[in-house]
Amino acid sequence: MSTLDDARPGMDPAIRPQDDLFGHVNGQWLETEPIPDDRSSWGPFVELVDVAEQRVKEIIQEIAAGGPTSLDADDARKIADLYASFMDEEAVEARGLDPLRPLIDEVAGLSDVRQLAGFLGRFERKGGSGLFGAYIDSDDRNSDRYLFNILQGGLGLPDESYYREEKFAEIREKYEAYLTELFTLGEHTDPAAAARTVLALETRLAEGHWERAETRDVQKTYNLTTFDELTELAPAFDWQGYVTGLGGKDETLAESCVRQPSYLTHLSAVLTEVPIEQWRDWLLARVLRSAAPYLSTPFVRVNFEFYGHTLNGTPELRARWKRGVAFVEGAIGESVGKEYVARHFPPRSKALMDELVANLLEAYRQSISRLDWMTDETKERAYEKLATFRPKIGYPDEFRDYSGLAVVPDDLLANAYAADAFEHDRQLAKIGAPVDRDEWFMLPQTVNAYYNPGTNEICFPAGILQKPFFSPDADAAENYGGIGAVIGHEIGHGFDDQGAQYDGAGNLNDWWTADDKSAFESKSKALIKQYDGFSPRNLPGEFVNGSLTVGENIGDLGGLTIGHTAYKIALGDAPVPTEGELTGTQRLFMNWAYCWRTKRRAEQEQQYLTIDPHSPPEFRANIVRNLDEFHEAFSTVVGDGLWVEPAERVRIW
Repeated sequence: MSTLDDARPGMDPAIRPQDDLFGHVNGQWLETEPIPDDRSSWGPFVELVDVAEQRVKEIIQEIAAGGPTSLDADDARKIADLYASFMDEEAVEARGLDPLRPLIDEVAGLSDVRQLAGFLGRFERKGGSGLFGAYIDSDDRNSDRYLFNILQGGLGLPDESYYREEKFAEIREKYEAYLTELFTLGEHTDPAAAARTVLALETRLAEGHWERAETRDVQKTYNLTTFDELTELAPAFDWQGYVTGLGGKDETLAESCVRQPSYLTHLSAVLTEVPIEQWRDWLLARVLRSAAPYLSTPFVRVNFEFYGHTLNGTPELRARWKRGVAFVEGAIGESVGKEYVARHFPPRSKALMDELVANLLEAYRQSISRLDWMTDETKERAYEKLATFRPKIGYPDEFRDYSGLAVVPDDLLANAYAADAFEHDRQLAKIGAPVDRDEWFMLPQTVNAYYNPGTNEICFPAGILQKPFFSPDADAAENYGGIGAVIGHEIGHGFDDQGAQYDGAGNLNDWWTADDKSAFESKSKALIKQYDGFSPRNLPGEFVNGSLTVGENIGDLGGLTIGHTAYKIALGDAPVPTEGELTGTQRLFMNWAYCWRTKRRAEQEQQYLTIDPHSPPEFRANIVRNLDEFHEAFSTVVGDGLWVEPAERVRIW
């Protein structure tokens, strides 16, 4: 059975593919399919997540019951203990707020703003978040070393715009009500006043944030900063106390990359002006929110009501076993993944994926050779980068060592903190160590894919290598319209508005001639303008942010174009086959549209339109409007809904 046979009951023949490919392939399904009560969105992509989740549940429960496993006994015991601690609801309820009291008392004992930094370092080691975000990655200008990165943060709402735009006024009111209830559960003496304080303080922090699209500029956000320069940027923050709290060393912040320097300057001013009493309220909110998923039912409920229901529209909290599975995966996910691939990822799939990737890379080479806007000099550099791409398929060659993780079967919050500290220490240990180019940044069971510019790698976990994206038994056209286009998309990130600025070694390095760079930027701007004009069918009057989504749009545009080219390579000298009334090319484009079959709750649609660098699914599917191959395959004419004059079609790769 082909993938499109699965899709066919949800198609709408009343909508012509020439007018709206997304609507043609998905129209009936969009009208009739309900979103499960514990989901904020639904579609084949999320269904695959559910499949992976069910498989992982079976693995965990069988291990917990002492069943056979390929894992060593220590990892198996840890998986069982982590799951048992989450599922022992009676013990969690009996403890109430008690597990958190030491941290609450520590917040209450802070008497000076300078003490915030040390506390935040210790808190971040437990998985909390502070006044700014922090992560460790390879240096954008020296990919052979790791670097500590600092970026704007400190907010409880999804984005700085939520604190200032009128359309989010109701969410701000509900956020304040949520904070009031959270403080009540946390036994604050004046919950309502504390909630007002937190909202006001976060509003001040938000005033220093860069607009989201601006944060995508890889040149502006690369600011190598010494420790002394860091203290000059934000003198009111005790950086040494922060490093000590983190468990770091002198080399941890000897140099760092500050992504939004002006935010730290703004933060320092706020630290100077706001008294410790207000910061204690802000800290308490973060402590309570961070621990809420691991506390008693009232904490879980209030946290879900705001972050699940208000912001994403989800009516129902996910079943405890589902949250327990996610908890185990977050703590010891690669160990679970090792068992997952042993059961669910056959060698045949890996071999076919190797072939698909090879064809996609060859398709990019052919496409680059035919570009009329790029000089031979830049083409040679592009070939060099393409030759250094590292595909990672299915699962890592070596799975992570969890021998240093200590867990118990009867203390959920302690296990959460232990898992966070274990991962935190693993990350900190990277500073000064060689870059591990074999590390995976997704679990094997994850339904997703990624491109990492610092290592110039494309990664396709086993979880996404299923229908409708991929099947070893599927028609080639459907595989190339599914995972083929996804592979092309991820390779395309190496040549999008960000990735095109990195060389094959993973370093920011201008390898373009001035004229070629100008031509590329002109095409990118045309795509931005096109997407700025798109209004989602379920959010009339709202528009896509073309500048925020341009990187993903370039990925989609190149991915689908190259996916089609790779399909032709796979066919060799054979003609494009026809099955029923559809040619292989038509099936390729239709499976692409089926992969983006998605319904979202209104609240999530609004949030994603604001913060997500991906365009809404309908516009991802209908990017076909820019492909000559689509117009030829479906014989579009002037007046069709997806018709774009040939001269106005954006084609980059």
